[in-house]
Amino acid sequence: MCGRYSFAPDLKIVNEHYNIKVNDGDFSLNTNCSPTQLLPVLTNDLPQQLSFFRWGLIPFWAKDISIGSKLINARAETIQEKPSFKQSFKRRRCLIPADAFYEWKNNNTGKKKTPYRIFLKNQPIFSMAGLWDLWKSPAGEIIYSFSIITTSPNEMMTEIHNRMPVILSKEMEKFWLEASNENDLVELFKPFPANEMDNYPVLDLRKAAGARP
Repeated sequence: MCGRYSFAPDLKIVNEHYNIKVNDGDFSLNTNCSPTQLLPVLTNDLPQQLSFFRWGLIPFWAKDISIGSKLINARAETIQEKPSFKQSFKRRRCLIPADAFYEWKNNNTGKKKTPYRIFLKNQPIFSMAGLWDLWKSPAGEIIYSFSIITTSPNEMMTEIHNRMPVILSKEMEKFWLEASNENDLVELFKPFPANEMDNYPVLDLRKAAGARP
């Protein structure tokens, strides 16, 4: 799964990558993006601006908000069948900007697992493929939420964890938002090339961006 990630880049990089205009004060940089937080996404409905959705998808048919905590990730292998995700896969897709994500490696010593910061070598930010939905609470509140799609690990990630987020190349970001053929979209669910990624262990996720050796 992907349970933590970082989005704390220079705003100029964000603007250039997505061809949008983000100003100081529009959002807080966050090296420890966590479930249930409101986090920036770019949706197929509003691809030219950052929207702020709750991490943990709440399907439109859900009875209460608590289901979102169980749906922070969507497995690529079952996304077309799961009731929680199949409608969003067809109609509500999003990009989730990040500069890194985290996974915890088992030390095989009985001690606490070690978190690793995983990032792209030659790209300061990237987009994870996501789904979104909107849910109306019994009180009438509208909540927008999202889930990160995960896939099997590449060779590097296998040493750390058995899943990884679907990372889109910059060339495929627009395609992910606009394509209508589901079979074409499924082709994007391959592990990102291991030779384009790197990682290092961290002690404190809140300071992880400055911890690179």
